[in-house]
Amino acid sequence: MSDKTIGAWERGTREPPMKSIKFLANLFDVSTDYLMGNADKPHYYSLTDKDQQDIDTELENMLNGVSENGGINYFQNGAKLSDQDRELLKASMRQTIALSKELAKKKFTPKKYRGSEQ
Repeated sequence: MSDKTIGAWERGTREPPMKSIKFLANLFDVSTDYLMGNADKPHYYSLTDKDQQDIDTELENMLNGVSENGGINYFQNGAKLSDQDRELLKASMRQTIALSKELAKKKFTPKKYRGSEQ
């Protein structure tokens, strides 16, 4: 697709063909409804605000173990984590928890609640 074509879609002077919409939805891993502006969430397994709050709670509980003696500090021979290392670990753990929650939703959501996505 050329920049000119995409620009015409963005300006609303042309509509993309269904084949292009499906291609872009697969490319960006979102639903076609999301691309067309007909859905608030890209997928049935997208994380909700409550899921994000649960992740924050779980992450804080895990990080409390990092701050205290024991916990994850053993890999540094008892040395304290620097603030930068702690933030990097926090970001990595947040991403891991979020991904695991999405995968669980994807695997365990009954088909009748998945909408048009299968």
